[in-house]
Amino acid sequence: MNFIDKFFRLSENGTSIRQEVTGGLTTFAAMAYVLAVNPLILKNAGMDFGALITATALSAALMTIVMALMTNYPLALAPGMGLNAFFAFSVCIGMKIPWQAALGLVFYGGLLFLILSLTGVRQKLVEAIPMDIKLAITCGIGIFIAFIGLKSAGIVVANPATLVTIGDFRSALPWLCILGVILTAALVVKNVRGAVIISILVITILGLLITGPDGRKVTSFQGVFSLPNSLAPSFAQLDLGYLWKNFGHAFPLVLGFLFVDLFDNMGTLIGVCNRAGLLDKSGNLPKIGQAFTADSCAAMAGAVLGTSTVTSYVESAAGVEAGARTGLSSIVVAILFLLSLFLTPVIMAIPAVATAPALIIVGIFMTQGILEIDLADFAKAVPAFVTIVTMPLTFSISEGIALGFLVYVVLQIALGKAKEIKPLAWILGLLFIAHYVFQLGHH
Repeated sequence: MNFIDKFFRLSENGTSIRQEVTGGLTTFAAMAYVLAVNPLILKNAGMDFGALITATALSAALMTIVMALMTNYPLALAPGMGLNAFFAFSVCIGMKIPWQAALGLVFYGGLLFLILSLTGVRQKLVEAIPMDIKLAITCGIGIFIAFIGLKSAGIVVANPATLVTIGDFRSALPWLCILGVILTAALVVKNVRGAVIISILVITILGLLITGPDGRKVTSFQGVFSLPNSLAPSFAQLDLGYLWKNFGHAFPLVLGFLFVDLFDNMGTLIGVCNRAGLLDKSGNLPKIGQAFTADSCAAMAGAVLGTSTVTSYVESAAGVEAGARTGLSSIVVAILFLLSLFLTPVIMAIPAVATAPALIIVGIFMTQGILEIDLADFAKAVPAFVTIVTMPLTFSISEGIALGFLVYVVLQIALGKAKEIKPLAWILGLLFIAHYVFQLGHH
């Protein structure tokens, strides 16, 4: 126990083994859906479903361990949502690029990412973002996470006339979610450890008794244990030659994977670590170089294992709210991902409506940072507001950062304050413009 305390610097970070285990369990519960959702999305590209389940769990476990050992931050990694949809629907189906070639493009995107990380360019890019926008990124992610929670519980649904509208409250799902939010909130107010986990378990158990809109029970168990599926159909199947044979057509796609991963990851790191109190007084993250290096290696490792870009997960914020402060919580997440290879039926049984309240509560926590933004100063309020609002409305962290930052740069120029823009901020602005010129934003 003493070794664990020293290695992860638990006492120094004001945490304990119990607190870190609770945080790790909470993070895993909030992101376990990736084990079901990632294979469901990527199988559209023609990939083997069983191999995808194994690749998802293995890539998440291995790269979360790497992040924990390199940074000691409470960050978990897994194949990124949005990036997997871009991979399957835009690249493989839309552009008719074979999935093996698409994995090769993901690998090259990760390699570019690594070069930017090792040269320190990425770290300087983050430092070029003003503190108000960093705070706005945290708030925007909070609303975005809450929106995902509301959507997965059926409280918010699509509408062709108004884009979104209220869901069907004749169904049990919205009510289960509201119950989960109230239960979690009450436990949080009373300082009960593991409030999120308790809520997820309660809603999952209630789901065994309640029928969903499809006529089946909300929670359905299909057994407990299963042997892992073979990784052979996807392992080391990436085609690294496709890029060089089709450079003009393929390189913009590599940039697309790079941009989305770069900005999503930047937002997640700032947002989650800000909530964990890990940013320094200047609003910078001390070990951001190591975090970026781990993340870029994750993209390459994921491509070799046979999945789209592996990246830092914003659901890590759920663990932070449950007390996670060090890499020990990430090790817990990694162990659970490895165990999930043998417990796939149990993981699949947790319904989305059980994790939805957790996402909404985490969203509430993350938006509290808006109090630190000087909204009375309109020059700061406008870019911050654009950043916050754009994330949920475009369903993309990277688009929120891109538009908010572009507004900041142009507004500074318009106000005659161009000299206050850091040199790398100009480069970042040009990168965002290139991002839109290539029109590779994910949706």
